[in-house]
Amino acid sequence: MVRMSALKDRLRADLTTAIKARDELRSSTLRMVLTAITNAEVAGKAARELSDDDVIGVLSSEGKKRREAATAYTDAGRSELAEKEQAEAAVIADYLPVQLTEAEIAALVTAAVEQAGAAGEGMKAMGKVMGLVQPQVKGRADGGVVAAEVRRQLG
Repeated sequence: MVRMSALKDRLRADLTTAIKARDELRSSTLRMVLTAITNAEVAGKAARELSDDDVIGVLSSEGKKRREAATAYTDAGRSELAEKEQAEAAVIADYLPVQLTEAEIAALVTAAVEQAGAAGEGMKAMGKVMGLVQPQVKGRADGGVVAAEVRRQLG
């Protein structure tokens, strides 16, 4: 039997606690996240058990969906729906690693540019630098923010 990820165990235990406490927001958000994890496990050719890193990846994408939806609802003047999406994003954020600051992202990108020897290459080196930075920031920073910093340093 393959060992389930500790993070997934924690999500399931917290779901049970939220249901018992009648915390509608938390329980519905955790149900949605666990469904997304299950969908990721059965996607592809063969079902597999996700590792903690894979679960963090699913949580990151679910959190990003909530933030984007909140922005869209705010832009459309639907503040009550935007608040619900933001609250769900906050619940998901509780399970993600601490997010990197802009200064920490800039330092990682600077180190990756030096490591890749991409200082004078400009935007041609973007893929090389992103390839070095992505594994270091996975689940701890939004990919768009990282890409913008890479562009800024290479451009």
